[in-house]
Formats: sequence, C-alpha cells, structure tokens
Amino acid sequence: MGGICVNPWLLTAIIAVVVIAVMIKRLTGEPVNAKDLFIAPAILTGIGILSLVKKTDLTGTDLTWIIAGAVLGAALGALRGATVQLVDKGGVLWQRYTGRTFLTLIGTLVATAGFNVLAVKMGMHENARPLQLSIGLSFLGESLMVGHRGMTSGIPFAPARTR
Repeated sequence: MGGICVNPWLLTAIIAVVVIAVMIKRLTGEPVNAKDLFIAPAILTGIGILSLVKKTDLTGTDLTWIIAGAVLGAALGALRGATVQLVDKGGVLWQRYTGRTFLTLIGTLVATAGFNVLAVKMGMHENARPLQLSIGLSFLGESLMVGHRGMTSGIPFAPARTR
C-alpha cells in the first residue's frame, strides 16, 4: 500500500511542537474562536486515524480497546475543559488554563497510562495505540467542553483571525 511515509521522530517532534504551542497559548490566555478551538485537535485526530487506517493487522481486541480509549480520552479532555477559566475580555470570550487544569492534565495522563497498560495486558497489541489519536481526542473533548461552556456563557466568541 503506497502513501506518504513520515519519519516517526519528525512526526513526534511536530506533535510535541503543536501541543507545547497550544499549552503556552492557553496558559497565558487567548481569545476563543471556533477555528482555533478545533484546528489542532482535528489535525492530531486526523493523523491518528490515518495511522490506524494504514495498519492491516488490527484485531477485534485492538479495535475494542481503541474505541474504549477514544471515549476515555474525549471524556478526560472534557473534564479538563471544565477547569479552563473563561472570561469576558474586551467583549469577547477568552480562555486560560488554571492550576486545576494542570492537575486535571496530570490525572488524565496517569489514567490514560493505566488504561494503556491494562489494554496491553488484556490483549491489545502495543503498536495499535496511535499517540496522535489519543492526544487529538483529548484536546477535542476539551474543545467541545470549552465551546459548550462558551456558548452558554452569553459571551460572544472572538472573530476568526485574518492574516
């Protein structure tokens, strides 16, 4: 099966840069607009799904654990999104990570690691766990929660940036 082959170290570096950039922006605070809220999670989730599609040796056990892990990741991301501070700044919605957000992030990492160990012990193949999918779905769950909270706050989202 042909296609683009990306060096795993390069892909890991790109993912790390995206995650760090998102974390820094959200730690310092940023305006909330739908495009910025969902673009990074969509890219990471897409990369994770593409890496799964390329695997031809996935078993039913693998798929069961992948689906359960996807639900867990999105739910833990939503939990983290519930801790993000939302404020009105200049008439538009802003978000900022708090200490509780980082505590939730640590708990999320511990829970996800435990889930992954259990999944492998229960028969999931070690190479059937795309990290990009886990990170993307976690950020997607967070974004959905922040988006929902923002919509119910009555504060308008920031307009999309034009470049």
